[in-house]
Amino acid sequence: MPATRTLPTEEAADLVELTRTLAAKELAPRAADAEADETFPREVFRTLGRSGLLGLPYPEEYGGGGQPYEVYLQVLEEIAAVWSSVAVGVSVHALSCFPLVAFGTEEQRAEWLPDMLGGELLGAYCLSEPHAGSDPAAMRTRAVRDGDHYVLNGAKAWTTHGGHADFYTVMARTSDDRSHGVSCFLVPAGTAGLSADPPERKMGLTGSATATMRLDDVRVPVERRIGEEGQGLRIALASLDSGRLGIAAVATGLAQGAFDHAVRYALERETFGKPIIEHQGLAFVLADMDAAIQSARATTLAAARLKDRGLPFTLEASVAKLVATDNAMKVTTDAVQVLGGYGYTRDFPVERHMREAKVMQIFEGTNQIQRMVISRALGRPGGAVTVVGENTGTGG
Repeated sequence: MPATRTLPTEEAADLVELTRTLAAKELAPRAADAEADETFPREVFRTLGRSGLLGLPYPEEYGGGGQPYEVYLQVLEEIAAVWSSVAVGVSVHALSCFPLVAFGTEEQRAEWLPDMLGGELLGAYCLSEPHAGSDPAAMRTRAVRDGDHYVLNGAKAWTTHGGHADFYTVMARTSDDRSHGVSCFLVPAGTAGLSADPPERKMGLTGSATATMRLDDVRVPVERRIGEEGQGLRIALASLDSGRLGIAAVATGLAQGAFDHAVRYALERETFGKPIIEHQGLAFVLADMDAAIQSARATTLAAARLKDRGLPFTLEASVAKLVATDNAMKVTTDAVQVLGGYGYTRDFPVERHMREAKVMQIFEGTNQIQRMVISRALGRPGGAVTVVGENTGTGG
């Protein structure tokens, strides 16, 4: 049972329908085998890119789709309902483009964004380090100015698309100032000294390559620094606000996919002379699953609409990420329970959905970090009221 959606335009509705069709025809037949074989589906991203789905929330003048975030996130949901590894990849690609869109110069945007948003290139985002995950200000990767270049040395952990990306958005320390000592760089794949470790062996999202990236005397031209020197932490935190909405949408789509499988099974499976969905004990489990998914979707889209209007949304992004990913873990666990013994086998996708849901509570800031962000915001002035229909900002 596809999600009921309210979309702002006919174009947006057509876009979601296109995504649903692509997901059914191009993604669904490949997902189980690629996940089982741990094969990175690079060609799938080219297909999505050529369909205009890799740059949706960014300006059309640079090759993007010019769509508001509330539309982009619902597209992500449709992909995640079929193949979470790919949906996470689309979200990470958008995250890797964000610094250039939001902080790059006009010359940098004109030169690099069309290829990044047009679908042929795939991005990766390098922030975390082995000892600096939830505390990015503790990073040790260094960028030392040497004439008209920076020389980067260090290691970046947990890099989605590591070893497969065409470009890497890299945060590196340019001074010892904890808050203002980090800068942002756009590093092309193939740059001398840039290499990937073997991919991590993960519980889930096995079709998504995650690797540590090594930077050994990587020379990056000064013109590939994004923003001012020392602005990198601000860029990173702004990127994560948007990235958390992406993961909230992926988690919601993942939960929707697991729920849809559980409902179909419950309609077909019979015990004691009737479909198991007619047994109240199971029907109530399914009702709670549906309520959890709809709650996650509403929370995520509420935060997206704040972003689209140019209003602060850091707190709401953390709430959305927390609610959607915790709910996805609960929904996928219940989906396995609905299918009983079959749910524990790889003959049905719900066991994969359950394994994939776990990491949603960890990356883009653990849910403990989200609770920290939320609790610190309590008691601060806020509560802006916006007139419906008033154009207070743009969604890029």
